[in-house]
Amino acid sequence: MTEHTGGCHCGNIRLRFSTELDPSQIEVRACQCSFCIKHGSRAVADPDGRLIVSVGDIERLRKYRFGLRTADYLICADCGVYVAAIAGDDAKAIVIISAMDDQKAFSREPVPVDFDGESREQREARRRLRWMRVEISFD
Repeated sequence: MTEHTGGCHCGNIRLRFSTELDPSQIEVRACQCSFCIKHGSRAVADPDGRLIVSVGDIERLRKYRFGLRTADYLICADCGVYVAAIAGDDAKAIVIISAMDDQKAFSREPVPVDFDGESREQREARRRLRWMRVEISFD
């Protein structure tokens, strides 16, 4: 697997995204919800990959929920960078490519996606299929 690293601007939150896919093969999604639009979010996930989120100071990690309240959107409280979203009891995630060190490698044109019409059950099922495993560690 290839590992792509990244994190927030101040370094409190670090990311390691492991995948066997070349970044140019991974679909980039541009969610059209108001939160993602305000952040200019472009997200990726590899269902066969893995994301490791390492947090230096847990007090500086913010989790934001909205809408159906089915995911935690991870944001650094100090520098304000949105780095990933985590959902479900089985801990599935997407990573925000603007938080990756090699973000330009994820070169596919973003696909606009709109999930507003999904029920809670549909949203959870889609995430189980399309998002990736995640582990969170606290340094």
